Amino acid sequence: MLWVKAFHIVFVASWFAGLFYLPRIFVNLALVPAGSRAEYERLLVMARKLLRFTTLLAVPAVGFGLWLWLGFGVGAGAGWLHAKLAVVLLVVAYHVACAALLRRFEDGRNMRGHRWYRWFNELPVLLLVAAVVLAVVKPF
Repeated sequence: MLWVKAFHIVFVASWFAGLFYLPRIFVNLALVPAGSRAEYERLLVMARKLLRFTTLLAVPAVGFGLWLWLGFGVGAGAGWLHAKLAVVLLVVAYHVACAALLRRFEDGRNMRGHRWYRWFNELPVLLLVAAVVLAVVKPF
């Protein structure tokens, strides 16, 4: 079980690293002047690659988490686990939202400014804090 837990932590940390940086690229995309097509395209390529890599990291992160829960019964029936599963669903929703925002940039339909993306970039920090506190402290 410790190997599964270790790999779960590694993949979750890696997944979150991508979720921390991808919206930062969105900030930069929102700041690109209208005439700087090459810069805009370069940032789009970076965002596409990071989203793809981050998605590949999310799959084993969720898979190892499910293995811990269903395979070893970690937290079965505990309130903290139900709350943590809700946080995981929010993280997955955030990931999907990042993909949708990237599609808007690709289609030239971005309607938000760099300040909005700066605030959006803070959400995964709050989600990570919540998940860690729930998993380590197990407050209920």
